Amino acid sequence: MSDQEMDVVDDNESENEEAMQEENEGNTEKPSEVYLPTKPLEEGEELVCDQSAYVMLHQAQTGAPCLSFDIIKDSLGESRDTYPLTAYIVAGTQAPQTHVNNVIVMKLSNLHKTNKGEDDDDDDDEESDDDEVSKNPKMAGALIKHQGCVNRIRSTVINNKIIAASWSELGRVNLWDLSQQLEAVDNDQLLSRYNKENKANSVKPLFTFTGHQQEGFAMDWCSTNVGVLATGDCKRDIHIWKPASGASWQVDQRPLVGHTNSVEDLQWSPNERSVIASCSVDKSIRIWDTRAQPSKACMLTAENAHESDVNVISWNKNEPFIVSGGDDGFLHIWDLRRFQQKTPVATFKHHTEPVTTVEWHPTDSAVFISGGSDNQVALWDLSVEKDDESGSEEVDGIPPQLLFIHQGQNNIKELHWHPQLPGVIISTAESGFNIFRTISV
Repeated sequence: MSDQEMDVVDDNESENEEAMQEENEGNTEKPSEVYLPTKPLEEGEELVCDQSAYVMLHQAQTGAPCLSFDIIKDSLGESRDTYPLTAYIVAGTQAPQTHVNNVIVMKLSNLHKTNKGEDDDDDDDEESDDDEVSKNPKMAGALIKHQGCVNRIRSTVINNKIIAASWSELGRVNLWDLSQQLEAVDNDQLLSRYNKENKANSVKPLFTFTGHQQEGFAMDWCSTNVGVLATGDCKRDIHIWKPASGASWQVDQRPLVGHTNSVEDLQWSPNERSVIASCSVDKSIRIWDTRAQPSKACMLTAENAHESDVNVISWNKNEPFIVSGGDDGFLHIWDLRRFQQKTPVATFKHHTEPVTTVEWHPTDSAVFISGGSDNQVALWDLSVEKDDESGSEEVDGIPPQLLFIHQGQNNIKELHWHPQLPGVIISTAESGFNIFRTISV
């Protein structure tokens, strides 16, 4: 898929080594053509990545798949578009039952552009092997032993510290201070000492909540109210957390009342500090005001928002829109000003299997990405309209708003825009991570 691959090796005995290797894409002799996911491959055909469609494209591998991750806010500056790039993420593993699971703090650095410009062609002969090696991406990872698989993980900044919340398959939610791990991945000597002293096994969570009656996946930190967290479980319960004195939290034992089945995703409003949205296996999307009593907190409901489970939602940071994705493969755009009409303002059906992840662009209100079990990441732009007068035909019914299709990962689970690296997308799947930027955005 990519010409660069990064590996974090977790041998389940809390040792951590970093290895890098470079892969060269083979060139096919047959004339290439654009592949659409609806078209089955014929015998002898194979997919080859078109590197010219990417500004940057890298892969990263971990010993066990990390099916949830979050991008860590760093202090390197905003809107960084000078290559090579650096990014920090926190992820959680889902290892087989006989293996150890970990929270992994990762530093991805030396991320060079993949696509060479015309001005670079003359320099090809002058580039030495050392130059090529120096452009290899790098990964450093510090582990924290985690009890049970990590269903979902989210990070935030509290008092200048990075705090991560992890949902365990054992039904517990843990909060972690990642300060030590972030220092380690920034310094080879500190990382070596961290691994030598086997600190992955000794790190204890700041706080643990055991009040959920079942495991869960839904989780979100409030961006407008520091330290406030919401968690939802597979029973149907949503609990609101508020920071208390010291490294402690008060969790309201009374769950929000409304959903009748598993809560799959939660999203705080980017503007209203007490408003939260949720989606559920009960096919509904609900808007809550957490200032009200839990039994009366549900303000708005869109019943049967999808034909089956509503898996994921994302709240637009600049406009009153929510995008939702479901097991039915549909993407719906909801205008909160017309939410009571219970009808989406736009609907797209491109994914052929369940949609497992969606996220609005951090600054462009018309752009979002989606990913699904059909192994596709789709890049959308709602500002693009069908031009009936142009005489151009749609390609096999592909919506004009669909800008880009990224493939090469197996069973995509989660993706995020990097808020500090314009246009950069990180996605995770059973087959590992992709870090890329397309020429479209």
